Amino acid sequence: MSTSPDPLTSPASKALGKSGKSDETATDSRHFRYLVFIGRFQPFHLGHKAVIEEALKRADNVIVLIGSANLPRSLRNPFTVEERTQMIKGAFAAKDAKRIHCVGLDDALYNDTRWLQYVQAGVQSVTNDPSEDLSDKQRKDIGLIGHSKDSSSYYLSLFPHWASVSVPNYDNLSATPIREGYLLGATPTKQRTPDSTRKVLEAFKQTDEYKELHEEAWFVDNYKKQWESTPYPPTFMTADAVVVQSGHILLVERRSMPGRGLWALPGGFVDQKETLLDACIRELREETKLKVPEPVLRGSRHSQHTFDDPYRSARGRTITQAFYFQLKNDPKGLPKVKGGDDAASAFWLPLSDLDPKKMFEDHYAIINKMVGL
Repeated sequence: MSTSPDPLTSPASKALGKSGKSDETATDSRHFRYLVFIGRFQPFHLGHKAVIEEALKRADNVIVLIGSANLPRSLRNPFTVEERTQMIKGAFAAKDAKRIHCVGLDDALYNDTRWLQYVQAGVQSVTNDPSEDLSDKQRKDIGLIGHSKDSSSYYLSLFPHWASVSVPNYDNLSATPIREGYLLGATPTKQRTPDSTRKVLEAFKQTDEYKELHEEAWFVDNYKKQWESTPYPPTFMTADAVVVQSGHILLVERRSMPGRGLWALPGGFVDQKETLLDACIRELREETKLKVPEPVLRGSRHSQHTFDDPYRSARGRTITQAFYFQLKNDPKGLPKVKGGDDAASAFWLPLSDLDPKKMFEDHYAIINKMVGL
């Protein structure tokens, strides 16, 4: 499996969350009331621990924003916020753990402004604690800590109201190979992970959820081996349908791995001799048996958008074109649907019932972007 970098799913991925050796020193030498460390910590390793150790020296409190919160377990995000909190706080003595505040941070793929709002809200949930009596000066005494290399100007432009503290990397550690090896069955070593992380990982390994991810990890590993002899890693093209009528969205339940059992948009891979729109309509019909004439579907197309986050699919680099269809309200009700092909079932869901914890890959973010939720 890939051992590519494991950045945050956010604009700050260019500046935070990585660890390896460097000659860099902290960019701001003052003492802070709060230092903020943002990462996914999938899992928490000794490089992350080194950053927090430095933050504890430099600040009264450390706020750890744990990214990719409120998502279903997946090969990229197998551990919950609660489990990652145990890894983090359990790596420190009790008196230091009390100074570490762990807060879940939702992703906001394809919406930088919303993600920045989530970061600000996460920090405020700690600094605005009613039990604290903070002056205006103290409220501003906040910095962000992490490893920043060749991206400090971009990083500062995201958070100009907070100071930036850069720390040296630690042994070139990345969570990606640790996580991928673990999901394939390997045991993380003490040279890369603290005892608290290994304890959580060992407990999780006994669960049915781990067994499901373990099976999926081997599926994806074998899937990628099909392309080992190609001169370049392949880039896949898919098309997805966002179909909305009367405040409901058309979804499918995935029948197969990856993401078996999760909710998804109807869609799939583009054939060699079809347009993106033709592929979208073909997959929509195959997976949902939607009882709407094709001319009506084509006439209901509202908009389309490309979604190309490099880490959106475990299968490899996959770019999708999403088409938004707005069907007219009908007093007869919603069109009949039935699961077919790769879909175990197809169903209409009220938009208010969308749950990111049940959605496949980035489909929740795609819906938010296309429908404007």
